[in-house]
Amino acid sequence: MEHLTSSSRIYEGRVINLRVDKVRLDSGRVTVREIVEHRGAAAIVPVLDNHKVVFVRQYRYTVGEYLLEIPAGTLEPTENPEDCAKRELEEETGYRCAEIQKILECYVAPGYSTEKIHFYLATRLTPSNMNLEEDERINVETMPITNAQEMIRRGEIHDAKTVCGILRSAEVLENSRRLAGGP
Repeated sequence: MEHLTSSSRIYEGRVINLRVDKVRLDSGRVTVREIVEHRGAAAIVPVLDNHKVVFVRQYRYTVGEYLLEIPAGTLEPTENPEDCAKRELEEETGYRCAEIQKILECYVAPGYSTEKIHFYLATRLTPSNMNLEEDERINVETMPITNAQEMIRRGEIHDAKTVCGILRSAEVLENSRRLAGGP
């Protein structure tokens, strides 16, 4: 167990804050923990009736690449994760869902960040309107989930939330198919 001895916020931003804590270990030694504070996020795996997943492709400045991703976004203060997932689905893809199911939640990088992502599977999609932020440039793409799984195996999908969301969704969909007595 670690015990906080002092804390200092050194940066406050729109998406993250950075805090430096001094903690005392059980051994008595004092050490430093650098912590990225984040409100959390929701990610959604939207599946069309033809069993294709709706993805977004966007340029990510931080890594200097266009990435294929599942829709996701940061929670607004006091926002429910499911509401965030539905909002992001419509804003980024132009779809609404009639059914939504929470399939996973996990910490992104607990060694230095408080961010937790809540994952949802969305089905029974209907077209709506995209509503992108001013700085978002997104292309919507669809593909069968089996193709996405193969891209993950080949190392062609690099976004961790997308890897987690696709692999967990494939498992949930397969279990549902088996329970329904499908082939």
